[in-house]
Amino acid sequence: MRVAGAAKLVVAVAVFLLTFYVISQVFEIKMDASLGNLFARSALDAVVRSTKPPRYKCGISKACPEKHFAFKMASGAANVVGPKICLEDNVLMSGVKNNVGRGINIALVNDVAPFIEFLKAIQDGTIVLMGTYDDGATKLNDEARRLIAELGSTSITHLGFRDNWVFCGGKGIKTKSPFEQHIKNNKDTNKYEGWPEVVEMEGCIPQKQD
Repeated sequence: MRVAGAAKLVVAVAVFLLTFYVISQVFEIKMDASLGNLFARSALDAVVRSTKPPRYKCGISKACPEKHFAFKMASGAANVVGPKICLEDNVLMSGVKNNVGRGINIALVNDVAPFIEFLKAIQDGTIVLMGTYDDGATKLNDEARRLIAELGSTSITHLGFRDNWVFCGGKGIKTKSPFEQHIKNNKDTNKYEGWPEVVEMEGCIPQKQD
């Protein structure tokens, strides 16, 4: 009887030890897997953070060189969303700021006469950013178009009813500005009923050198 009892005890102890060993091995494997996943996620998060694209002024796609102004602008969308003009990370005009209106947005002008006086008063070396909203051409006369052309615009001479147009030029510029986008109002290609799609533009403006 004692021998049988001792044998049962040995078997019980062996089963216990075997069970404990198996559980410990499984637990160790799970711990290794959990730690491995944790480290993998941490490494992935670090990679994602390091590869997140930087934000440049006005949200443009690349940084401007030294001694350049960053700008981004968009024309209005139909007669619903106003244009937006940003310079050096400062939003100068937008529908949110409630300082845009129908026509060409440099300033809120409802008649061509003060608009012409405004253009004439611009001093040499001044950067000028313009964007249309709804219709920027109907009230323009030949003198207004000429004055805008002198700022470096090439499209102003044929800007038509409800065309979308954005432009960045300067008073005293000696050449035509490279910063200009123009989409004609065309019923066959318009994105909106009666208006073309929004036109956007961004870039870097060289600062005036003394």
